[in-house]
Amino acid sequence: MHWSFPIGRLFGSELRVHATFFLLLLWIGVAAWSAGGMAAAVQNVLFILALFACVVAHEFGHALTARRFGIKTPDITLLPIGGLARLERMPEKPAQEIAVAIAGPLVNVAIWLVLLLLGASSDMGALSRLGEGTGAFLSQLASINLALALFNMLPAFPMDGGRVLRAVLALRTDRVSATRAAAITGQILAFGLAFWGLSSGNFILILIAIFVFFAGQAESQDVASRAVAHDLLARDAMITSFETLRPEDTLATAGQTLIRTTQHEFPVLTPDGQLAGFLTRDALFRGIAEDHATRRVSEFMTEVPQLPLAAPLQSVLDALAQAPAVAVIDAGSHVLGYVTRENVGELMVLRGPGMAG
Repeated sequence: MHWSFPIGRLFGSELRVHATFFLLLLWIGVAAWSAGGMAAAVQNVLFILALFACVVAHEFGHALTARRFGIKTPDITLLPIGGLARLERMPEKPAQEIAVAIAGPLVNVAIWLVLLLLGASSDMGALSRLGEGTGAFLSQLASINLALALFNMLPAFPMDGGRVLRAVLALRTDRVSATRAAAITGQILAFGLAFWGLSSGNFILILIAIFVFFAGQAESQDVASRAVAHDLLARDAMITSFETLRPEDTLATAGQTLIRTTQHEFPVLTPDGQLAGFLTRDALFRGIAEDHATRRVSEFMTEVPQLPLAAPLQSVLDALAQAPAVAVIDAGSHVLGYVTRENVGELMVLRGPGMAG
């Protein structure tokens, strides 16, 4: 989400737009202009904006329902492929997860019903008749909201239907097994979509199938990891043997340190042991490639979350979703160690079923 920027706040969440969304508007506008002139271009762009307003409403359906269960939504990002509400976590109680999951599609159904009351129809053929006046515009918007609601209820991750299926299965089994079963169901559906796309020559269906397949795999791995992490603390996963850098060190010095160690990231500490930031290997490579070897490390480091030794490992996993590392500190804010996705993954392997007892 590095190319996204905020455009305001709504209902306690930051609303962000990804830069590529404007490329979509430009492409839609130019294509419509070449086919039907200025009027067609304006109406097509307005339709896309109206559509994505519905997408944002869908995401706020999730966010506001999650808030009822004490779960915040820091931001909602508008992407060319839709919206993304970043919930702090998904509720683990099945009934709560079902409520959060179906809230988004229910918003689309509500919009569809309102548009029907305004005179629109839900004829899917209206989607191919953009530019034929207000009635066609509303019918297209109604049809696509209905389509969004139905599509999102497909029983596959990351769609809402996959989460509903997982929650229903979790009523009779544990969450890890329910997630695995829901992921397998989604992957079977992905194979069906891929076959349909190949037989019909629909490239979009093939892309959706690939996305669904790997999303199910990722969701299953994430839930399994969190199950293993349930009773662990930050101290159980942190790296305690590491080399540090100083803010005034140059990138050339950092490069030499990289060569003689196995570290991929380096804590940057002030003389009194306080954390100034982290220098990642990617930032180091980028700086060296741009001929900045003599520049200071402090110009290329990034801030990372800081958690105490006794912080639950699940909190560390949440923080790692948005940062390359998490620093583990003592009561005086001195760095004792740090945690990365890589060493958490190693811990999960060691703590897996094969290492039980």
